Formats: sequence, structure tokens, C-alpha cells
Amino acid sequence: MNQPYLAFLLLLGFVAFNAALLIGLSHLLAPHKPTPLKDSPYESGIPPLGNARERFSVKFYLVAVLFIMFDIETVFLIPWGTIYFGGAAGGTGGPSTGFLLLEMLVFMFILAVGYVYVWKRGAFEWN
Repeated sequence: MNQPYLAFLLLLGFVAFNAALLIGLSHLLAPHKPTPLKDSPYESGIPPLGNARERFSVKFYLVAVLFIMFDIETVFLIPWGTIYFGGAAGGTGGPSTGFLLLEMLVFMFILAVGYVYVWKRGAFEWN
């Protein structure tokens, strides 16, 4: 086995052993005095009011769609920009820069269609 992997595995074993030891000692040495207050779910210190099953406005879902749309856009745009503008596309065996540009333009078009959809649905007009 290679030396760097051995050191990492020893460290991983040491961390796992310490975690198990501390959790076990906590369960053995900690006082166990359950009360009804300790067994109740924490609701930020305020007693719950009303029913938890309320109807949410569609606006919340449109905002969620917007967030996912722009989150995925960022996840794809940053590596694409690194490859496209970093010159890695012109290397051996990789896709051409024209193909990369076309691929990203199609992706941006699909995102623009989604953006126009949520715009027409009124996601930016919160009343």
C-alpha cells in the first residue's frame, strides 16, 4: 500500500475511534432525566398556533423554480467559462470552441424560455 494512503487511513481510523468513544462516553456518563418538556418537539419557544397543513401561494413555488433555474445555470456556466475562456477546448481530443459555444447558446435559450415563463406567470410581481 502507498504511504500517503496509509497515513490517511490511519487518520480516518483515529477520527472514527475518537468519535465513537466520545459518543459512547456521553451516553454512559450523561444524566438521563426525561421530562415531557424535553420530549416535545422544539417550536422556537412558541406554542404552535393553528394547523400545520396550510395552503401556500403558488408564488412560493415560482420562486423555487427561479432559484433552481439560476442555481443550475451557475453550476453549468462556471465550468463552461473556465474551459471556454481558459483555452482548454483547443487542446487535443476535446470538443471545438464552436461546439462549446453552440451548446451553451442552446442551454441559455432553454433557460430564457423558463425565465419568460415564470415572468409571464407573475413571479416578479409579489402582492
